[in-house]
Amino acid sequence: MVRAAQPAADRVVIGARGAATDLCEEAIARVRVAFGVDESLRGFYERFRDDPLIGPSVRSRPHLRVTRRVDPFEALAWAICEQLIEYERAAGIERLIVWRLGRSAPSWDGTSTLHDLPTAATLAGTAPALLQSFDLGAARALSLVRASGEVASGRADLWAADPEPAWRRLRAIPGIGSWTIAVLALHGQGRHDVLPAGDLAYIKLVGRALADGRPSARATEEEVLDYFAAYEGWMGLAGIHALGGLATGAGAATRFAAAA
Repeated sequence: MVRAAQPAADRVVIGARGAATDLCEEAIARVRVAFGVDESLRGFYERFRDDPLIGPSVRSRPHLRVTRRVDPFEALAWAICEQLIEYERAAGIERLIVWRLGRSAPSWDGTSTLHDLPTAATLAGTAPALLQSFDLGAARALSLVRASGEVASGRADLWAADPEPAWRRLRAIPGIGSWTIAVLALHGQGRHDVLPAGDLAYIKLVGRALADGRPSARATEEEVLDYFAAYEGWMGLAGIHALGGLATGAGAATRFAAAA
């Protein structure tokens, strides 16, 4: 059982309770990663606080962090599930995977049962047909099984200091493209320099900027990357600020003019 609180603006307290000290320490370490409490964003703030697109968001929300998964494999697995379908439908598939195949353990006080994502080895040994019965498409089910096999075998080490060899192995799997790898990198591995440019939210955001605010306009993935090129090194975090509702109007138009 892990709990976290922020009693002051500059202080985060994380505590764990469990059967063994080493397990509690591991849980706390993973939560620190998920919350990004050890990351310094001062360089990002100083560089972009006056930016015409994201400056208002950066100044008003300097604490904003990219949502992280505790385990990068979770980011990979869920990215595969969420390809090209509505989030609500994908979330339903993910709940079934956790419920039917995932790990479970009693809560620290014994009053409930906690459920978690299945291991990579479990998913690697799962029949794609069973995943299809959870409403996951046939191609995505096969991609998930094959990607899980790469992770379980160690051929794709998601915790490696240099993640690019793992990215290359995963990209060789049919059905795993740039968006899936970018989601893994940003939300699973803390790579602020990577932007999931194929995400519909960014395609619409940049499309509106390129088309003078027309709500139905959509950009290409390449146009999204060009649009955010000015944030090199921080594109992922800049994208989160850009989607925060403050990057609109004149700011968006100015950024496009600068990128053009």
